[in-house]
Formats: sequence, C-alpha cells, structure tokens
Amino acid sequence: MPDRSVVVITGASAGVGRATAKAFAENGFNVALLARGQAGLEAASKDVTDAGARALTIPTDVSQFVEVDAAATKVEEQLGPIDVWVNNAMTTVFAPSWDTKPTDFQRAVEVTFLGQVWGTQAALARMRPRDRGNIVNVGSALAFVGIPLQGAYCSSKFACRGFFESTRAELLHEGSHVHLTMVHLPAVNTPQFDWCETTLDRHPQPVAPIYQPEVPAKYILQAALDGRRSKTLGSWNKMLVFTDTLFPGFGNQYAALAAWDGQLTDQPLQNDRPSNLHEPADVERDFGAHGIFDSRAGGFMDPSFLRTLPGTAGVFAQALGRTVAEKWRLTATKWRVRAARTRS
Repeated sequence: MPDRSVVVITGASAGVGRATAKAFAENGFNVALLARGQAGLEAASKDVTDAGARALTIPTDVSQFVEVDAAATKVEEQLGPIDVWVNNAMTTVFAPSWDTKPTDFQRAVEVTFLGQVWGTQAALARMRPRDRGNIVNVGSALAFVGIPLQGAYCSSKFACRGFFESTRAELLHEGSHVHLTMVHLPAVNTPQFDWCETTLDRHPQPVAPIYQPEVPAKYILQAALDGRRSKTLGSWNKMLVFTDTLFPGFGNQYAALAAWDGQLTDQPLQNDRPSNLHEPADVERDFGAHGIFDSRAGGFMDPSFLRTLPGTAGVFAQALGRTVAEKWRLTATKWRVRAARTRS
C-alpha cells in the first residue's frame, strides 16, 4: 500500500489511542502502534488490518527517549516517512498529592509529559529536514483547570501545554511547514479508570459529562489533516475553561466542590485490580478502547448527565459566588492596607 500515509500513535493499545488508530486506518493511513502491553498491541493491530491498512506494532515505553527514537527509525524503515505523529500515551495516580509516592508521581510525569516531549523530538528530527508533517499532542481540559486527586496528571498536562506553546513558536520562527497541534480532551470512557494507580478505596470514574473514545479520535484525525493550532472538546469543558479565564480562581472553587466525589463511584476498589503505572496491565488481556461507563458516555446530551444539571448549576453558582467573594475580600484588604499607609 505505497500510496498510504503513515501515522505513529503512542498509547495505541487501549482507550483513545486505540480508537484513534482505527480512525486513521479507516482514513487511508498505515499505522505504527506504540505501547507496552502485548495483548493490547496485537488487538489494536487487528483493528488496523481489518480496516484495510498495514499495522506495525512496536513495544515502547515512551518515558525512555532511546526507545521512542528507535521506534521512529523502525517505522521509517518498514512503513516509510512519518506523515503524522500522535502523542497520546498517559498514565496517572488517583490520590491526594500528599498521599502520592514520589516514585509514582515521577513515573506519571515521565510517561504523560516527557512521553510527549520525546515523541515530538523524535518526530521533528525526521519531519524538519523534509519540512513537512503534522504532530498532534493530546491534551486535556485539565491542562487549564486542575482538580483534586489528579495532581500528577494535571501537572503533566499543564506542562504539555507549555511545551506545545514553546515548540510551536520555535517552528513558526524558522518558517517551518511542520504543524504542531494540541487537542484537549474531555472526560472519556477508557480503561484507564480500571487500571490507574490509586490510594483510594472506591473505584475511580471520569467526571461527567463522559464521551466515548471515538469522539476525540475523530477530532485528533481532523486536527492532523487540517493542521489547526488547538481544539478543546466538549461544550461543558469549554464553558468551565472560559469561566475560569474570566474569573481566576473559579476553577479551583468548582473543582473543590464537585470534583472529589465526582471522580469516585460507590463501588469498593477490588483487591485484584490491576495497575498500569509501572508495568503494563494489558500484557495478557486486551482491554479495548472502551471502559466500563458505556451507559453514561453520551456526552453533554447524555440523559444521566442532563438529570444532574440542576444540581451542577447550583454548584457552578456556588463556586462563582465563592470566587467573587474571595476577590472582594482581597480587594477590601488591599484598600485597608493602603488606607493605613496613607494615615501613617
């Protein structure tokens, strides 16, 4: 299939990466699949070949630049020049920051943030000399607003956004035709909630509204084709980010009120639950693209989310009120200090 373009996708064995691999295969790309889990990689390869494309599986730990760069070389040797590189790999720890082990925090950052850095560098080393190619870095609404229990993930995504902005400016400075894009995801129904490391005693869940992984996969493909600068998915997430921009501190207040229990189900954590933080969870078992929340993953218009809107609107208003009150308190304090200085 020499007429097909070539895409590299990290974190391709499950979740959004898995759905994205299928989307690219269905739209004329041969697909290189980078991940750690053998069973997940083999199943993802079948998805790609069933769509009529060629698949190349390369077991890769994206936290290691040497492995990422070697994978890029292998892709170009076996599939041809890389046209698109999608940095999607992530891992996380569900825990308060004070309960997160330093080694676990470090590992989450190395995969989620440095994995994007190493992937971008490997792609640019091959794309810049040809002066063409698209790199799509997968971000999150949590790159704008941090929430409790996700310190390692939010830190990584904030860092990813900073790296994206800096590197894109460098490409613009040299007049490069290599495009760097960032797609910021909403809450997605993926297996990460079945295998993420956690110190809590209840099963984690995405904060509603929840989307199926095929939704971000569609927009990641679209961004790779049109080279747009960035896109934030999900109308609810756009509103939260916009409100936090207008009222700095709102995001903290809203997250403090809604995002702790909102990330935990009523189900107790199972003792035999896998963790993919330091070792892959899908070595012998394929988890697929979807998690266990299919019944609630209809996005903003899902009935399960719409039923919560009155309560959610109340929390939104309460958070906004707290933000305004805090602003008035700080302003009043500033004026009192200024008045005291004037009198003295």
